Amino acid sequence: MSSAFDYQTAFARTVGWVTTAELQRLRTARVAIAGLGGVGGAHLLTLVRLGIGRFNIADPDIFELANMNRQVGATQSRLDRSKVEVMEAMARDINPELDITAFAQGVTSDNLDAFLADVDLYVDGLDFFAFDMRRRVFAACAERGIPAVTVAPLGMGAALLNFDPAGMSFDQYFDLRDGLDDEDLALRFMVGLAPAMLQMGYLADPDTVDLAAQRGPSTPMACDLCAGVAGTEALRILLERGRVTWAPRGVHYDAYRQRLARTWRPGGNRNPLQRLVLAVARRRLARLGDQRPRPASANKRTD
Repeated sequence: MSSAFDYQTAFARTVGWVTTAELQRLRTARVAIAGLGGVGGAHLLTLVRLGIGRFNIADPDIFELANMNRQVGATQSRLDRSKVEVMEAMARDINPELDITAFAQGVTSDNLDAFLADVDLYVDGLDFFAFDMRRRVFAACAERGIPAVTVAPLGMGAALLNFDPAGMSFDQYFDLRDGLDDEDLALRFMVGLAPAMLQMGYLADPDTVDLAAQRGPSTPMACDLCAGVAGTEALRILLERGRVTWAPRGVHYDAYRQRLARTWRPGGNRNPLQRLVLAVARRRLARLGDQRPRPASANKRTD
């Protein structure tokens, strides 16, 4: 058996769901992915196997033991190695002809223009709590006319939002602005991503969710589901296939509950219903905070 790589043979089984001409369009498309951890790494490999041939990828981190439960690049042999280096090698092991521009320092204000150069689609893989840079990237995509996809791994499901550069912006939908603290940003992001909040019905240990400490649980199933959804949205957007669901509309599928929710929040987080959900979520998180044991020093009087 020949070991020579041939693009047409490698991705021939996709033809049927796409035409031969469409496969060639995917081959020449460029997708930018910031963050190569739980969802970002899975996004990259799924899009490579879809036949997309050009990527800009960015992540400043290394693989650590705590990544093992969900990140496709996390293995014992790859611990302490650069995520960009590992994921680029894994992607090239699928398609050695890939055109990849890697940003080992992550996406920053200094390299944002280069990161989005010649990009047809942005797929978000940034850490949940990377609010400042996520806002910058989505704003830059809108300015450059680049569609942006975010699929959040929540519980054992995936919550999808697509942002049309000519439509509602990321900041408008999530009602984000300067001056909000990280906990409020996290709450607005979480509730905005999944207005149906399907994942909350089976959270086994609420103490593991601490937005102020930037901590929350994760599952590999959610990351894999997100990659499937992101790959499908990439195909739909890049090939201009059918109707795309753009924010303020979203889709949330939860495999554990076997439920699908289609959401529509005109005004995003400013929608009256959404404000109610935010208020309930704030009270719930406040109760959890009150129930957490405090360090001994926190209980000492200082007067």
